[in-house]
Amino acid sequence: MRLGIIGLPNSGKTTIFNALTGSSYPTDPFSSGQLEVHTAVVNVPDARLDRISAIYKPKKTTYATVTYTDIGGLDKGIGQGGLSGPMRNELQQVDGFLHVVRAFEDEAVPHPQNTVNAIRDLETIDGEFMLVDLITVENRQARLEEERKKGKAAATPQYTAEVELFERLHAQLEAGLPLRDMDLTAEEIKSLRGYGFMTLKPTLVIFNMGDSGTDPAQNLKYDHQQAIVITLRGKLEAEIAQLTDPDDVAMFLAEYEIEKPSRERILQVSYDLLGIQSFFTYGEDEVRAWPVRKGGSSLDAAAAIHTDLARGFIRAEVIAYNDFMAANGSLNEVKAHGKMRLEGKEYLVQDGDMIVIRFNI
Repeated sequence: MRLGIIGLPNSGKTTIFNALTGSSYPTDPFSSGQLEVHTAVVNVPDARLDRISAIYKPKKTTYATVTYTDIGGLDKGIGQGGLSGPMRNELQQVDGFLHVVRAFEDEAVPHPQNTVNAIRDLETIDGEFMLVDLITVENRQARLEEERKKGKAAATPQYTAEVELFERLHAQLEAGLPLRDMDLTAEEIKSLRGYGFMTLKPTLVIFNMGDSGTDPAQNLKYDHQQAIVITLRGKLEAEIAQLTDPDDVAMFLAEYEIEKPSRERILQVSYDLLGIQSFFTYGEDEVRAWPVRKGGSSLDAAAAIHTDLARGFIRAEVIAYNDFMAANGSLNEVKAHGKMRLEGKEYLVQDGDMIVIRFNI
């Protein structure tokens, strides 16, 4: 899973990036307007994995990971001017966006628009992305029209379906609505992947607050699909992320009445936003967490581990995590109570399933 951190200059993107990754990139109030990218890979904490590992005491415990990419260079007007190739490439590679919106006052960190207005800034980037997508749609429509005039494929059902789909996309964007709000079929979404539409990507809006002020989320109506809005204090969270002593972390969290660090909160919300869950493989060599999309099959789980497992899939041996723990981590007990199931390719993986893939190639 790869998530892109975006936002206007001086919104605190890099501060949030540091809070999520424990990095210490400089956060000077300066923007060159040029593309600047920082990337870090973060383990996804999972208490269930820790408990399974404590039982097996494997040579290796491997957590699921998330790659965060801090993408600098976005600004007002970038949609009309067109995205550069490198910028577009970075934005297209991510599975979803963490859109950082400034909601703090700080005279030492000037706002590009001179005043702090979180709702305006949120709408600015949303509007730029819709314009970028609209240009992409219109370019494709122009090429489809050229094909029609040349008589190429114009009579095929595929051509007609694509023309109709892009007409719907155009109408959606003209109405000022993101593409992720559309009721697209799985087949339609698959056909659009190569275009890298910005407003089709799931988005987590993060209002970056200071130590005081009004939470913009309280007055915001953001009823979009695949979109979640949260608020956090970026600067404070970044300071907590630099602490290495668990007791110090606990003290800070208690003092500022923070339930859990932003890293854990955002990871969980990101999993929910992207529709991802975890399953586990286990043994004396390694205990490991694997991400798989909700609704994914045992064949998808096998492919996540290795393509050979999917190619030679025979069956999946499945144990629910709760059943495993109820049996005190004893496979013999699990089997004695009939809690180990043999499942075929179509089985829908559940969050926390412990899976062994049997295969032959």
